[in-house]
Amino acid sequence: MPLRNVDALMHVSNVVLVFPACWMILFAARGSMSSPYEVPALRRIHDILDVLAHAPGPMRAAAIAQVTGLSRSTLYLMLDSLERRRWIEKRADGYIVGLTLFELGSAYVRHDRLQEVFRQEATVFVATHNEVVQLAVLDGAEVVYLAREDPARPVRLVSDLGSRLPAHCSALGKALLASLPDEEVNAILPRQLPAVTANTITRKQDLLAALAAIRRSGLAHEREEVTAGIACFAAFVGVTALGKRVAVSASLPLERLDARREKRLAIAVVEMAQRIAKGL
Repeated sequence: MPLRNVDALMHVSNVVLVFPACWMILFAARGSMSSPYEVPALRRIHDILDVLAHAPGPMRAAAIAQVTGLSRSTLYLMLDSLERRRWIEKRADGYIVGLTLFELGSAYVRHDRLQEVFRQEATVFVATHNEVVQLAVLDGAEVVYLAREDPARPVRLVSDLGSRLPAHCSALGKALLASLPDEEVNAILPRQLPAVTANTITRKQDLLAALAAIRRSGLAHEREEVTAGIACFAAFVGVTALGKRVAVSASLPLERLDARREKRLAIAVVEMAQRIAKGL
C-alpha cells in the first residue's frame, strides 16, 4: 500500500501562550533603526522560571540566586510574588513550577482543538497497536513535545512533555523539516549537526537526502538516533494558522519490530496524521 503525503495543510486557529506581563518585549526606536529593549523584571522572572523548569526537583533560593546571579533581596521579592500567583510553588525547602503556569501553558494546545483531536486519534492508535504516540511542533532547529499517549507497556523515551530534541535526529523532526524546502532547512539548522547517539545523522548532505525521501513517501523514521534500542515513525500533520508545523509519531523498541509490523505501523502513522489534519 503506497504512503501518501498529507493532501493539504489544515489552517487552524492557534492561540499562542503569552504569560501576562511575563514574555513581553518592548521596542524602542533609535533613529532609523529599531532595537529590542527587554524589561529587566520580566527577564529576571524568565530566568527564574527557566531554571526551575530544568531542575530535576525542588530548588532552593540560594541555588536559584547562584544560577541567575540575582541578589538575595531581589530574588526573594520575586519568589514571593510568583508564589502568590502560583506560578511557582514551595516544596520542602525549595521551589518548583506551579499549577497556574501549567494551566496557562496548556492553552497552547487546547484552544485550537489540537489536543482534543490528537487525543481522539492517539487513543484509537494505542488501542490498536499498543505503542506510544507523540505530538510535536517545530521551533527553530528543535522539536518541542506537546502531547503524548502512552500504551499499557512502558517505553524508554526522552520525550517528556515540553522537552526539546534536535530536529535532525528525531523522526518527528525529520517529518517537520521535510515540509520545508531545502533552502529553509539549511537556514534553520546549525552548521554542525550534533550527534545524540552513534547512529545520528551528522552530515547535512545525508540529512537532505533523507528529507527528499520523506517528501516522496510521507513517512519519516529513525532507528536509535535518539535512544538506543528505539525506533520511531512520524508523519507531518500540517501548519497552523499561526505558522506552527505539527507532526505525530509512534515509537517502540526494536525487539518488537519486524518487517510486517514496520509496514503496518508506518501506514497507520501516516493515516493518523491525515485524520488529525482533517479533524483540525
